[in-house]
Amino acid sequence: MHSVAVIVQDGFAPFEFGVACEAFGLDRTDDGIPNFDFRIVTPDPGAVASKMGFSIHVDLDLSFAYEADLVVVSPTPRQFWARSASDERVLDVIRRAVARNAWVLSVCSGSFVVAASGVLDGRKATTHWMYADEMAALYPEVDVDPDVLYVQDGRIITSAGTAAGLDACLHLLRQELGAELTNKIARRMVVPPQRDGGQAQFIDKPLPEVASLSLAPVTDWMLENLRLDLTVDQLAAKAHMSPRTFARRFKADFGATPAAWVARQRIIHAQRLLEKTDLGLDRIAYESGFGSAAVLRQNFARVLDTTPTAYRARFCCTREAREAAGVDRRVEAGVLEPVA
Repeated sequence: MHSVAVIVQDGFAPFEFGVACEAFGLDRTDDGIPNFDFRIVTPDPGAVASKMGFSIHVDLDLSFAYEADLVVVSPTPRQFWARSASDERVLDVIRRAVARNAWVLSVCSGSFVVAASGVLDGRKATTHWMYADEMAALYPEVDVDPDVLYVQDGRIITSAGTAAGLDACLHLLRQELGAELTNKIARRMVVPPQRDGGQAQFIDKPLPEVASLSLAPVTDWMLENLRLDLTVDQLAAKAHMSPRTFARRFKADFGATPAAWVARQRIIHAQRLLEKTDLGLDRIAYESGFGSAAVLRQNFARVLDTTPTAYRARFCCTREAREAAGVDRRVEAGVLEPVA
């Protein structure tokens, strides 16, 4: 992915627009992170009004978006959510992006614009939980999940409101840049790099803040011992709680069950080891808690839609590590298909 076009229209939400700018528009070459050709576009160049009472001036029309590797769709006001009220020029950009296998990412109510283009028909998607019922009613062909942070279906990513859009951006960056560089980006943003899309959007009855503090030593220990069989009973004992209380508090604090959270951390740890070491797959599987290379492959296929060997060929940080790991340079160049 080299080029990113962010589409803004009148009534755009400044925070969600800023999320895209922060994720893809900053120069991070000092951290060894490649720049994207990042441009803001709009159907009618000139002043574009935000919903907060100020405007930004956008010089570019939609031409660049027809060639961009990623098209980001910012939120739009409710009066434009119906297919009949959407700007056909924007819908055409989205349809063509999907047709040429480019990435499309929407933040919050930007998913209504993506749905209006028709590319979400028969696919799973999400939006802010407050608007999910309305989206399902407007677009019954779309499988709307109101309970998750973001959804990837093919190369289309839809996300819920505000911070969930940032999680979706980091999710995409992890696929394009690898775990290590994406973690650097997250650290500069001072946000967690590992929130999984399946986590809940909101908590009905939040626990006191002290709950997070009480679990911090346990989650630190979990991250240091991913190779172990981490059961709820064992973790609850470390937290000095009953298993039921621990599971409830963990889900409230992290938006995921302990098992789901650990599974995601194991994937991320395996990604780092593939990028930064020349360890064999069996050793990486052991260190990550998967037990065997076969289980590691199964999880990579399910979560990342790739193999560990293909991932290493794409993201391994040094040529020496690639060669020590037995990655053929022809695989790197895409001449041969990697064999897991």
